[in-house]
Amino acid sequence: MAFPASGADASPIPLCGVVEGFYGTPWSHRNRQDMLEFCGDQGLNAYIYAPKNDPYHKDRWREPYPKNQQKKLAELARTADKHHVELIFAISPGQDLHYDGPEGTADRKIMLKKLEAVHDLGIRRFAIFFDDIKGMTEKSSVDAEDARNQAEFINEIQKEFRAAHEDVPPFIAVPTEYYYEDMVAGKNPKPYTRTFSEALSPDVTVLYTGNGVVTEGISDRELEQADGLYGRRLGVWWNYPVTDYQEAKLALGPIVNLPKKEELPALFFNPMKHERLSKIALATGAEYAHDPEHYAPEAAWSRAIKEQYGELAADMELFASHSQRMENSWAHCGPQDAAALRREMDDLWKHWAAGGTEAELDWFELRHRFQAMDDVAVHLQKGLPKDIRKECAPQLNLFGELARADLQALQLLQMHRSGNHPKEVKKLLAKLKEKNEKFTAHQKTARISDGTARDFLVEAIGYVETGTRKTNGR
Repeated sequence: MAFPASGADASPIPLCGVVEGFYGTPWSHRNRQDMLEFCGDQGLNAYIYAPKNDPYHKDRWREPYPKNQQKKLAELARTADKHHVELIFAISPGQDLHYDGPEGTADRKIMLKKLEAVHDLGIRRFAIFFDDIKGMTEKSSVDAEDARNQAEFINEIQKEFRAAHEDVPPFIAVPTEYYYEDMVAGKNPKPYTRTFSEALSPDVTVLYTGNGVVTEGISDRELEQADGLYGRRLGVWWNYPVTDYQEAKLALGPIVNLPKKEELPALFFNPMKHERLSKIALATGAEYAHDPEHYAPEAAWSRAIKEQYGELAADMELFASHSQRMENSWAHCGPQDAAALRREMDDLWKHWAAGGTEAELDWFELRHRFQAMDDVAVHLQKGLPKDIRKECAPQLNLFGELARADLQALQLLQMHRSGNHPKEVKKLLAKLKEKNEKFTAHQKTARISDGTARDFLVEAIGYVETGTRKTNGR
């Protein structure tokens, strides 16, 4: 299937950057200015302004921005220009947009007026989003009529607005069915996706998130399938390092598992509410975008941390290695937390019951690892800049607490093996069970080292109580 050429020849991905599209507390004006400068430094050339909790972006989209916010948007446009980043204004009218009759005519005029006001502030590219519309996002509750209404609305707004402004490029759109598994029924496109793809102007760039909302990755084959569904090259809205669905966790790993060879017209990374900490993953995303085929995630990740944290890089790399994986019942993304440490723990359990030299060496190695974690927690709490320390304070505190608990768990294993201190074993076991209950109770506040340091405490308690290793569902 032939696709229209898109973008400039200078970059494998012509439009690549950040989409401020997360739920929860939006970034401050200072955060946005800082991120625009960062994007420019990293060679990311685009930034979509789409904060879900900005009422004038979504719930009150018909209303003009107040004067103070207009001033800030104009400042952002100037900052973006200074750093060679294209600021893209997105609007999400789908919750209560009218399409027909006098109300539909009025809404089209309101939208054009809204975009005109933003254009006057110095912004030249626009996006219209129809994702996450309450009552329409459930499977089978959106249909071909919805798709046609949305596509024709985008087409009409784009045609009229670009006719009035030659400096405005084609729009960007996000459909209501924005991930592959929701676009198809079996092997065939669902009515909404089929109609939206056919009705939407071919020059509009459509963004999708992969097979799911938050997925392991997008292979070249999967991207090719999605492109075929739409009859155009789709851009990607990548939901990493965003954590709005699990705010207790920090996503501090590299961008992984994106297409190597298939062409992308656009790629946007959705960040965390923690602007400074988001830069680790975003820097790796910039490396990916510059050379997808030869991108090496681990090397890019180490470089990013070294560039951003200087003398604290080694400590930050250890801390960040324990906070990479984002996973729940529907989200699966990012490398495993502290995979190397997990392997060392598995080695200990493989040898511990039999005892001997290997078990002792494993024990001493883990003690060294847990002590290093505790030391790093102390170093970072003292050495991190105040704004970064504030972003990661709950997880950093937990990191140190887990390290100390795991050191005690190692002590428990040794005491239990010797059989010489039954009262002390019982006392320490009770103490560690109490700590484990505390960690479990506070999982909504802070999570780190899922499946690794967090699990070792459970495994040690289970071993001492039952003689077998218990896990947290691993």
